[in-house]
Amino acid sequence: MTRLTEALKKMLNALAVADAGEYLTTTRKNQYLFQARGITPPFTSPATPADSTAAAVSARPRRRIALYMGMELRADMMDYVIQTCSRLNHDLTVLTFESGQAVRGMLDPYRDALEAECIDLRVQYLTGDPVRDLGRYLRSHPEIAFLACKDTGYLGRSILKGTQRQNALPVPVVLLGDAQAGALQQDATPAATPQTRSTVA
Repeated sequence: MTRLTEALKKMLNALAVADAGEYLTTTRKNQYLFQARGITPPFTSPATPADSTAAAVSARPRRRIALYMGMELRADMMDYVIQTCSRLNHDLTVLTFESGQAVRGMLDPYRDALEAECIDLRVQYLTGDPVRDLGRYLRSHPEIAFLACKDTGYLGRSILKGTQRQNALPVPVVLLGDAQAGALQQDATPAATPQTRSTVA
């Protein structure tokens, strides 16, 4: 199960990096790939320094991960989101229909960890129909790489049961299972299902 979870994390990282590359020109993509390997691009010249690519990338808003938060926020969910944001160099947007006071109370224990990883946290309060409003927000914010939510909530259950339309949400959705419940299930059954699932809604 640990190997499968790590493989899923690597796949999600690869998808996010590939998606981010869609914003670059062919020349800038090549420059980025050369720099990632520590090689000076052969086409770099004084007129077009490699630093211009980094400057162009830093001038754009950073990509973000969206976390759909209900009435509770499990520690394993937040740990996953913080680790993923750190690995991908993404910021975090929390989408919620809960009250401001409740949300602040749930997020406060993680603010130091977010600051330590230089992750910008934004909270977006939504109203109305959950899926419709989530879809509207995500369509108007192309910087969102994917949406994470728990698999036992309203949204997670509807995706697992197939009751949501395929195009209801415009980004990939990562369903996060309860790590503690998953460990108990693994002890009880030899062939436990992975607790981290990814689906494109």
